[in-house]
Amino acid sequence: MAKIGVQAMMLKGSFAEVGAFETLRKVNGLGYNAVEISQIPMDEKNVAELEKAQAELGMDVAALSVMMEKPVGRPGDSLKDDFEKIVADAKRLDTKLLRIGMLPFPAMKSIDAVIDFAKETNGYAERLQEHGISLYYHNHHIEFAKFDGKYMLDIINENSPAMGLEIDVHWVQRGGLDPVRTLDKYAGQTAMVHLKDYRIGMMPAQAFGLLEAGDVGAFMAAFKNVVQFAEVGEGNLDFPSIIDHAQAAGAQYLLVEQDELYGRTVWEALETSHRNLSAMGFAELF
Repeated sequence: MAKIGVQAMMLKGSFAEVGAFETLRKVNGLGYNAVEISQIPMDEKNVAELEKAQAELGMDVAALSVMMEKPVGRPGDSLKDDFEKIVADAKRLDTKLLRIGMLPFPAMKSIDAVIDFAKETNGYAERLQEHGISLYYHNHHIEFAKFDGKYMLDIINENSPAMGLEIDVHWVQRGGLDPVRTLDKYAGQTAMVHLKDYRIGMMPAQAFGLLEAGDVGAFMAAFKNVVQFAEVGEGNLDFPSIIDHAQAAGAQYLLVEQDELYGRTVWEALETSHRNLSAMGFAELF
Protein backbone atom coordinates (compact mmCIF):
# COMPACT_ATOMS: atom_id res chain seq x y z
CA MET A 1 0.00 0.00 0.00
CA ALA A 2 1.34 3.42 -0.96
CA LYS A 3 1.68 6.24 1.55
CA ILE A 4 0.49 9.80 0.91
CA GLY A 5 2.98 12.47 1.96
CA VAL A 6 4.16 15.98 1.15
CA GLN A 7 6.77 17.30 -1.25
CA ALA A 8 8.86 19.67 0.88
CA MET A 9 9.51 22.16 -1.92
CA MET A 10 6.23 23.69 -0.74
CA LEU A 11 7.66 24.11 2.74
CA LYS A 12 11.06 25.64 2.08
CA GLY A 13 9.97 28.99 3.54
CA SER A 14 8.89 27.33 6.76
CA PHE A 15 12.07 25.23 6.91
CA ALA A 16 14.11 28.44 6.67
CA GLU A 17 11.96 30.27 9.22
CA VAL A 18 11.32 27.74 12.00
CA GLY A 19 13.46 24.75 11.04
CA ALA A 20 12.84 21.23 9.85
CA PHE A 21 11.43 19.77 13.06
CA GLU A 22 8.83 22.47 13.76
CA THR A 23 7.79 22.47 10.10
CA LEU A 24 7.29 18.71 10.10
CA ARG A 25 5.46 18.89 13.43
CA LYS A 26 2.92 21.12 11.68
CA VAL A 27 2.80 18.79 8.67
CA ASN A 28 2.17 15.90 11.05
CA GLY A 29 -0.61 17.88 12.69
CA LEU A 30 -2.38 18.11 9.33
CA GLY A 31 -2.31 14.33 9.08
CA TYR A 32 0.67 13.72 6.79
CA ASN A 33 3.39 11.34 7.95
CA ALA A 34 5.79 11.23 5.01
CA VAL A 35 7.90 13.91 3.34
CA GLU A 36 10.06 14.12 0.25
CA ILE A 37 12.96 16.52 0.82
CA SER A 38 13.50 19.01 -2.00
CA GLN A 39 15.06 22.48 -2.14
CA ILE A 40 16.01 22.11 1.54
CA PRO A 41 19.71 22.48 2.45
CA MET A 42 21.03 19.16 3.73
CA ASP A 43 23.28 20.74 6.32
CA GLU A 44 23.94 19.14 9.69
CA LYS A 45 21.19 21.12 11.43
CA ASN A 46 18.48 20.08 8.99
CA VAL A 47 19.61 16.45 8.84
CA ALA A 48 19.63 16.26 12.64
CA GLU A 49 16.13 17.76 12.81
CA LEU A 50 14.90 15.31 10.19
CA GLU A 51 16.22 12.51 12.38
CA LYS A 52 14.40 14.04 15.34
CA ALA A 53 11.17 14.21 13.33
CA GLN A 54 11.54 10.54 12.49
CA ALA A 55 12.14 9.58 16.11
CA GLU A 56 9.56 11.82 17.80
CA LEU A 57 6.86 12.29 15.15
CA GLY A 58 7.14 9.04 13.21
CA MET A 59 7.80 11.07 10.07
CA ASP A 60 8.89 8.96 7.10
CA VAL A 61 11.58 10.61 4.96
CA ALA A 62 10.35 9.18 1.67
CA ALA A 63 13.10 10.44 -0.61
CA LEU A 64 15.90 12.95 -0.94
CA SER A 65 16.46 15.23 -3.93
CA VAL A 66 19.78 15.30 -5.72
CA MET A 67 21.23 16.89 -8.84
CA MET A 68 23.67 15.35 -11.25
CA GLU A 69 25.76 18.50 -11.12
CA LYS A 70 25.30 21.81 -9.36
CA PRO A 71 23.86 24.59 -11.50
CA VAL A 72 25.35 28.05 -11.14
CA GLY A 73 23.77 30.00 -8.31
CA ARG A 74 21.74 27.15 -6.80
CA PRO A 75 22.47 25.30 -3.57
CA GLY A 76 22.17 21.56 -3.18
CA ASP A 77 24.09 18.32 -3.28
CA SER A 78 25.17 16.81 -6.59
CA LEU A 79 26.02 13.25 -7.50
CA LYS A 80 29.13 14.50 -9.25
CA ASP A 81 30.55 16.44 -6.29
CA ASP A 82 28.85 15.02 -3.18
CA PHE A 83 28.25 11.33 -3.88
CA GLU A 84 29.59 10.05 -0.55
CA LYS A 85 27.67 12.67 1.45
CA ILE A 86 24.43 11.86 -0.38
CA VAL A 87 24.84 8.15 0.39
CA ALA A 88 25.67 8.92 4.02
CA ASP A 89 22.62 11.19 4.41
CA ALA A 90 20.34 8.58 2.85
CA LYS A 91 21.61 5.85 5.16
CA ARG A 92 21.42 8.11 8.19
CA LEU A 93 17.75 8.87 7.39
CA ASP A 94 16.94 5.30 6.35
CA THR A 95 15.96 6.57 2.91
CA LYS A 96 16.36 4.23 -0.05
CA LEU A 97 14.97 6.55 -2.73
CA LEU A 98 16.69 9.50 -4.38
CA ARG A 99 15.17 11.66 -7.08
CA ILE A 100 16.39 14.10 -9.70
CA GLY A 101 13.77 16.82 -9.85
CA MET A 102 14.43 18.35 -13.22
CA LEU A 103 16.30 17.97 -16.47
CA PRO A 104 19.47 20.11 -16.14
CA PHE A 105 19.14 23.34 -18.10
CA PRO A 106 22.15 22.62 -20.36
CA ALA A 107 20.59 19.26 -21.30
CA MET A 108 17.59 21.09 -22.75
CA LYS A 109 19.71 22.36 -25.66
CA SER A 110 19.32 19.24 -27.81
CA ILE A 111 18.25 15.62 -27.76
CA ASP A 112 21.93 14.62 -27.92
CA ALA A 113 22.47 16.56 -24.69
CA VAL A 114 19.49 14.74 -23.16
CA ILE A 115 20.99 11.37 -24.11
CA ASP A 116 24.35 12.35 -22.62
CA PHE A 117 22.59 13.32 -19.39
CA ALA A 118 20.68 10.04 -19.28
CA LYS A 119 23.78 7.92 -19.86
CA GLU A 120 25.80 9.77 -17.24
CA THR A 121 22.95 9.57 -14.74
CA ASN A 122 22.65 5.85 -15.36
CA GLY A 123 26.21 5.42 -14.16
CA TYR A 124 25.37 7.10 -10.88
CA ALA A 125 22.21 5.01 -10.56
CA GLU A 126 24.30 1.84 -10.89
CA ARG A 127 26.73 3.08 -8.25
CA LEU A 128 23.87 3.91 -5.89
CA GLN A 129 22.42 0.43 -6.30
CA GLU A 130 25.62 -0.93 -4.77
CA HIS A 131 24.57 0.92 -1.59
CA GLY A 132 20.97 -0.31 -1.71
CA ILE A 133 19.69 3.06 -2.95
CA SER A 134 17.57 3.65 -6.06
CA LEU A 135 17.54 6.75 -8.26
CA TYR A 136 14.44 8.19 -9.96
CA TYR A 137 13.76 10.93 -12.49
CA HIS A 138 10.89 13.42 -12.09
CA ASN A 139 9.15 14.65 -15.24
CA HIS A 140 7.80 18.02 -16.26
CA HIS A 141 6.06 18.72 -19.58
CA ILE A 142 9.21 19.12 -21.66
CA GLU A 143 9.83 15.37 -21.56
CA PHE A 144 6.80 14.82 -23.80
CA ALA A 145 8.37 16.55 -26.76
CA LYS A 146 8.74 14.08 -29.61
CA PHE A 147 11.90 13.20 -31.52
CA ASP A 148 11.36 10.96 -34.55
CA GLY A 149 8.02 9.98 -33.06
CA LYS A 150 9.45 9.09 -29.66
CA TYR A 151 8.85 10.97 -26.41
CA MET A 152 11.89 12.47 -24.72
CA LEU A 153 10.94 10.63 -21.52
CA ASP A 154 11.22 7.31 -23.34
CA ILE A 155 14.59 8.33 -24.75
CA ILE A 156 15.78 9.13 -21.22
CA ASN A 157 14.38 5.79 -20.05
CA GLU A 158 16.14 3.81 -22.77
CA ASN A 159 19.48 5.42 -21.98
CA SER A 160 19.23 5.12 -18.20
CA PRO A 161 17.84 1.63 -17.51
CA ALA A 162 19.09 1.69 -13.90
CA MET A 163 17.05 4.81 -13.11
CA GLY A 164 13.32 4.70 -12.37
CA LEU A 165 10.64 7.36 -12.66
CA GLU A 166 8.76 9.73 -10.42
CA ILE A 167 5.61 10.64 -12.36
CA ASP A 168 4.10 14.10 -11.82
CA VAL A 169 0.48 13.87 -12.94
CA HIS A 170 -0.05 17.62 -13.39
CA TRP A 171 2.96 17.91 -15.70
CA VAL A 172 1.85 14.81 -17.61
CA GLN A 173 -1.50 16.51 -18.24
CA ARG A 174 0.21 19.78 -19.17
CA GLY A 175 2.38 17.78 -21.58
CA GLY A 176 -0.77 16.61 -23.37
CA LEU A 177 -0.99 13.03 -22.08
CA ASP A 178 -3.41 11.18 -19.84
CA PRO A 179 -1.99 10.61 -16.33
CA VAL A 180 -3.73 7.25 -15.85
CA ARG A 181 -2.50 5.78 -19.14
CA THR A 182 0.97 7.17 -18.42
CA LEU A 183 1.07 5.46 -15.02
CA ASP A 184 0.02 2.23 -16.67
CA LYS A 185 2.73 2.61 -19.30
CA TYR A 186 5.48 2.97 -16.70
CA ALA A 187 4.17 0.37 -14.26
CA GLY A 188 7.00 -1.30 -12.40
CA GLN A 189 9.32 1.68 -12.90
CA THR A 190 7.46 4.29 -10.84
CA ALA A 191 8.19 4.39 -7.11
CA MET A 192 6.83 7.89 -6.49
CA VAL A 193 3.97 9.95 -7.91
CA HIS A 194 3.39 13.66 -7.42
CA LEU A 195 -0.22 14.57 -6.73
CA LYS A 196 -1.21 18.05 -7.83
CA ASP A 197 -4.31 19.05 -9.66
CA TYR A 198 -4.76 20.83 -13.00
CA ARG A 199 -7.16 23.74 -12.86
CA ILE A 200 -8.39 26.18 -15.49
CA GLY A 201 -8.61 29.50 -13.66
CA MET A 202 -10.60 32.62 -14.33
CA MET A 203 -9.20 35.44 -16.41
CA PRO A 204 -7.45 37.92 -14.06
CA ALA A 205 -9.27 41.21 -13.61
CA GLN A 206 -6.26 43.24 -14.73
CA ALA A 207 -6.38 41.53 -18.12
CA PHE A 208 -9.56 43.40 -18.97
CA GLY A 209 -7.88 46.68 -18.08
CA LEU A 210 -5.15 45.80 -20.56
CA LEU A 211 -7.78 45.07 -23.18
CA GLU A 212 -9.49 48.41 -22.57
CA ALA A 213 -6.12 50.10 -22.96
CA GLY A 214 -5.72 48.47 -26.35
CA ASP A 215 -3.04 45.95 -25.35
CA VAL A 216 -4.56 42.93 -27.04
CA GLY A 217 -1.24 41.05 -26.95
CA ALA A 218 -1.06 41.24 -23.15
CA PHE A 219 -4.71 40.25 -22.89
CA MET A 220 -4.11 37.18 -25.04
CA ALA A 221 -1.04 36.27 -22.96
CA ALA A 222 -3.30 36.19 -19.89
CA PHE A 223 -5.85 34.16 -21.87
CA LYS A 224 -3.20 31.54 -22.64
CA ASN A 225 -2.01 31.39 -19.02
CA VAL A 226 -5.21 30.38 -17.24
CA VAL A 227 -3.84 26.86 -16.61
CA GLN A 228 -3.07 26.64 -12.89
CA PHE A 229 -1.69 24.26 -10.32
CA ALA A 230 -4.34 23.29 -7.78
CA GLU A 231 -4.97 21.49 -4.53
CA VAL A 232 -5.84 17.84 -5.05
CA GLY A 233 -9.56 17.63 -5.81
CA GLU A 234 -9.87 21.28 -6.77
CA GLY A 235 -9.13 20.86 -10.46
CA ASN A 236 -9.94 18.57 -13.37
CA LEU A 237 -7.86 15.43 -12.78
CA ASP A 238 -9.47 12.10 -11.88
CA PHE A 239 -7.61 11.36 -8.66
CA PRO A 240 -9.50 8.23 -7.62
CA SER A 241 -8.37 6.60 -10.88
CA ILE A 242 -4.89 8.15 -10.67
CA ILE A 243 -4.28 6.81 -7.16
CA ASP A 244 -5.67 3.37 -7.95
CA HIS A 245 -3.45 3.09 -11.05
CA ALA A 246 -0.43 4.55 -9.22
CA GLN A 247 -0.69 1.84 -6.61
CA ALA A 248 -1.16 -0.82 -9.28
CA ALA A 249 1.98 0.55 -10.98
CA GLY A 250 3.94 -0.07 -7.78
CA ALA A 251 4.18 3.45 -6.36
CA GLN A 252 5.41 3.52 -2.77
CA TYR A 253 4.74 7.21 -2.12
CA LEU A 254 2.11 9.64 -3.40
CA LEU A 255 3.36 13.13 -2.67
CA VAL A 256 1.14 16.20 -2.55
CA GLU A 257 2.74 19.19 -4.24
CA GLN A 258 1.59 22.57 -5.53
CA ASP A 259 4.04 24.78 -7.41
CA GLU A 260 2.00 27.99 -7.04
CA LEU A 261 -0.59 28.87 -4.39
CA TYR A 262 -2.35 31.96 -5.84
CA GLY A 263 -2.62 33.78 -2.53
CA ARG A 264 -3.36 30.84 -0.27
CA THR A 265 -0.98 29.69 2.43
CA VAL A 266 0.83 26.38 2.06
CA TRP A 267 -0.99 25.14 5.14
CA GLU A 268 -4.41 25.95 3.68
CA ALA A 269 -3.46 24.19 0.46
CA LEU A 270 -2.19 21.07 2.26
CA GLU A 271 -5.26 20.94 4.48
CA THR A 272 -7.56 21.16 1.44
CA SER A 273 -5.70 18.37 -0.37
CA HIS A 274 -5.81 16.19 2.76
CA ARG A 275 -9.54 16.78 3.24
CA ASN A 276 -10.35 16.05 -0.40
CA LEU A 277 -8.19 12.91 -0.56
CA SER A 278 -9.84 11.62 2.62
CA ALA A 279 -13.29 12.31 1.16
CA MET A 280 -12.28 10.31 -1.94
CA GLY A 281 -11.70 7.31 0.31
CA PHE A 282 -7.92 7.46 0.73
CA ALA A 283 -7.69 8.34 4.45
CA GLU A 284 -6.00 5.00 5.15
CA LEU A 285 -3.03 6.00 2.97
CA PHE A 286 -1.96 8.85 5.27
